[in-house]
Amino acid sequence: MNELTLILQTLRQEIEILRAYLSAFQTSAVKQLQANWLDGQDVMQTLHISKRTLQYLRDSGTLPYSRINGKFYYKADDIRALLDTNYVNKGGDHA
Repeated sequence: MNELTLILQTLRQEIEILRAYLSAFQTSAVKQLQANWLDGQDVMQTLHISKRTLQYLRDSGTLPYSRINGKFYYKADDIRALLDTNYVNKGGDHA
């Protein structure tokens, strides 16, 4: 009976370790998704643009997007690329 108790305790500990690992994995996956994708509101606030301007950027193909259930999402890398593409430096090497 002691051997069975020991096996159950070991199994319980391993299950707890797996639960903690899965919880950490899910949390990091959600954070990674949030870091890589922005919704329309975030994009408008970040770029200081209107809803109509964001729609124009989508419609013109200037800013790629993903649409799920009527809500638009944008990759942060695509927004950075858009800013880099339109960067104008008329004053020399100043950042």
